[in-house]
Amino acid sequence: MKKLSSPWTLLNADGSIKVMRLNVRRAGIGDLYHWLLTTSRLKFALVLTAGYFGLNTLFALAYLVCGGIENARVGSFEDAFFFSVQTMATIGYGKMVPISTLANLLVTIEAGVGLFGVAVSAALMFSRFTRATAGVIFSKKAVVTRLNGVPTLMFRLANERSDLIHEARVHVVLVQKERSDEGHEFRRLRDLSLERAFTPVFGLSWTVLHKIDAESPLFGWESSEGDRSETQIFVHLAGHHEGFQQEVHARWAYSAKDIVWGMRFTDVFCDFPDGRRAIDYARFDMVEDDKMAGSPATGDDDRSGL
Repeated sequence: MKKLSSPWTLLNADGSIKVMRLNVRRAGIGDLYHWLLTTSRLKFALVLTAGYFGLNTLFALAYLVCGGIENARVGSFEDAFFFSVQTMATIGYGKMVPISTLANLLVTIEAGVGLFGVAVSAALMFSRFTRATAGVIFSKKAVVTRLNGVPTLMFRLANERSDLIHEARVHVVLVQKERSDEGHEFRRLRDLSLERAFTPVFGLSWTVLHKIDAESPLFGWESSEGDRSETQIFVHLAGHHEGFQQEVHARWAYSAKDIVWGMRFTDVFCDFPDGRRAIDYARFDMVEDDKMAGSPATGDDDRSGL
């Protein structure tokens, strides 16, 4: 296999791994259940629809061959197909009925296939539609600005739903390629310490802060000339969702080009004349020049995570 000559990153922006998997043991039909749970809604609907019409077509052809369907026109695929639909769905209008032993045997088999298919399809749809999602968005950019005189990496999270996320925890990891003294290349994960990695209640927005001091893996990034095209910052959030009443997760990945130096986030909170306060998600990804050295990074009070 040809080796890649251009730099590449391990993660997509949404945190999913974008490396292809070759020669996987449980690929294809061997892991069909997992594929049906995780594939797109369009593909899932197409597979169910194709299976439904395909099975009815096969049974309709079988009914045409064996006959024995009372009130069905001889050689009519249309009558055989709709009789199959009624049998598989256990409708039974009573106009077309099996009258031969072979036809009754086919009806018995199709009824069993229909009951099994309905049960599996219902279970798959229930699992897909009841899967808990965090409803958390991440700022498209991360910024580095001075906070209390220290360069600080910042990015924002926001809760799009009105339900709270309790015991929210954020874990941030730097993923970068390194070379050993022997010349071996490998990828290393380094934890980034945070000013606050936990909040008891996550309801609106949360600005996550990492101080770039001498202990930080990011120390010296702004002044050095190293190639960071394959370096990424992976973010994972976990917490208990109030609405779903279960644990939820969200993830994101920032590449080096997503980090903006000398900028700060625009304030997402706005006040109305009558004293009400609101959060404007249209400003969530906005950044502005940080002209005041040592000024707050966001200009708002969302760093608490509340």
